[in-house]
This record gives sequence, C-alpha cells and structure tokens, in this order.
Amino acid sequence: MLVLGHMNPDTDSIVAAIALADLFSKRGIEAKPVAQGKVTPESAFVLEKFGLTAPEVVTSVAGQKIALVDTTELAQLPGDIAQAEVLAVADHHKLGDLSTPNPLEMWVWPVGCTCTVLKSMYDFYGVEVSKGIAGAMLCAILSDTVMFKSVTCTEADKKAVEALAKISGVSDVMGLGMEMFKVKSAVEGAPMRDLVFRDYKDFDMAGHGVGIGQLEVVDLDILKPYVDGLYEEITKLKGEKGHHTIMLMLTDIMKEGTEMLFVTDDKAVFKKAFGVDAGERSFWLQGCMSRKKQVVPDFQAKAFA
Repeated sequence: MLVLGHMNPDTDSIVAAIALADLFSKRGIEAKPVAQGKVTPESAFVLEKFGLTAPEVVTSVAGQKIALVDTTELAQLPGDIAQAEVLAVADHHKLGDLSTPNPLEMWVWPVGCTCTVLKSMYDFYGVEVSKGIAGAMLCAILSDTVMFKSVTCTEADKKAVEALAKISGVSDVMGLGMEMFKVKSAVEGAPMRDLVFRDYKDFDMAGHGVGIGQLEVVDLDILKPYVDGLYEEITKLKGEKGHHTIMLMLTDIMKEGTEMLFVTDDKAVFKKAFGVDAGERSFWLQGCMSRKKQVVPDFQAKAFA
C-alpha cells in the first residue's frame, strides 16, 4: 500500500504519510509513505531534526492500493487516482469529490491537523508512536495550527502536542515552533515559482478553477521585496491553468492577519466572499490565518453564488 497526501505537500501531508504508513506496518499491513512533490524547507528541517527520511516522490498510482492523508480533493490527487484502490483516508478537511467503489477505513475529524487524527489512531489501535515520528507529528500540528493561533486549532490539537512532546522529549514546544517558522519564513534565493507552490492547492468551485497558495512568515516585511515577483508568478500561473482566480495568502503569524495577493477574472468575488473592496492586486484580512477555515468555505459558498 502507498500512503500519500496532496500535491505540493506541506509538513502535515509529509509527516502524516510517514506516520500512517508506520501505523499500518505495525498492524501487519505493508505500507510505504510517498509524496507528490519534494519537501519544503520547513519539512526538510523537521525530518532532519527527528531523523526521518523524505518519502519517495511518485506521480502515478494506477493499479496501486492507496491510503490518503490530508485531502480527498481530486484536483489535489494524481491524475490516475481512479485507477487505484483507495483503502483508507485520514484527513482534517471538508470531504472532497473523491469517491470509491468499496467501503474504506475513514478518519476525518474537524481538528487543526491530520497528525492530530493520527495520534488518536495510534491510541485506538494500541500502537506506540516512535520518538522520531512523535516529534515530527508535533511539528506538523504546530505548523498547521500556526502555533495554536489559527482558528482551526482545537483542544484535541493541544492535547496531542502535549502527549507527543512527552514521547519525543521536546521540552520547549513553542521554542521549537519559532525555530521551525523561522525556517518557513526563509525566502531569500528561492525561485518565485517555488514560493508560490510552497503550500498551494487547486479547487473546483461551482465549475470555476480556483488556486490558493499560502506563505506564512514571522514578519510580513520579509516578503516586501518579493511581492512584485510573486504577483507576476501567480499571473503566469492563472494563464497556465485557465483558472478564474488565483490567490496567494501572505500570512503574518505575529500580526495574525493575511495580505491576499490575487489575480482574477472578476474582483467582485472578493466582496461577495469576504465583504471587502479589493485593491488592484491585494487586500488585507485581519485575523485570517487559515485557508481551510477562513478562505475556502466563504469563497466556495459565496463567490460564485
């Protein structure tokens, strides 16, 4: 069985694949973590810190048995996913448009991170989490919940981090989180295309293609020298994909808000979705830190209504 997450994998997608493959293997089910792309600098930092290996990159899954983590959206899965057999899902997002011909094991919880779900799965099956995987899962939860600042964060996420910290021997959880986010904030020398795709997802919303990326930094001033380049890149991307709208969330984790950089066929969609008058290429959303809970639901429900 192959265990994989979404395209342009973030730390949760990478670590959840590693953890679920480990859990299956310890239950006597042969499983291998894979990824749909190379790891980000943040993920590389986490894997190195806890002695884990980056999963092999795959682009085709036809004929394979599959377990999915961190997505059920067809737009975020391999193009031949219909020729694979999906046996399990562990996720923390809304249900996407994936369907299966047979019943499957499915853990989809309204929490801040897939790794929070995975911790409960380990507990449910009475399987021990190794020290290294526990540390990486802890980091994934800190990343996805933006160190507990995101509206997606739940008490279950905090309890999972507390338990994983004990297993992994991490004494300063928030210190580790800041260290990780400093790595995540590093953009100097990175190609604009890599920055746009560092955490990017495509969606089909009422028949309209929408792409939403996110860059999270400890201080938005870090990104000021790159905004023109990022805007040019998402403009190119819109043309390549033929999407209605591309958004790039430039999120300041200390100020707890997002500067939304965009290209679109119709700026009126932002007024409908977020109640704001968009500027020429961006607008500020105070308190917005989560694509999953604060951008996708409103945009999907209101933008094209």
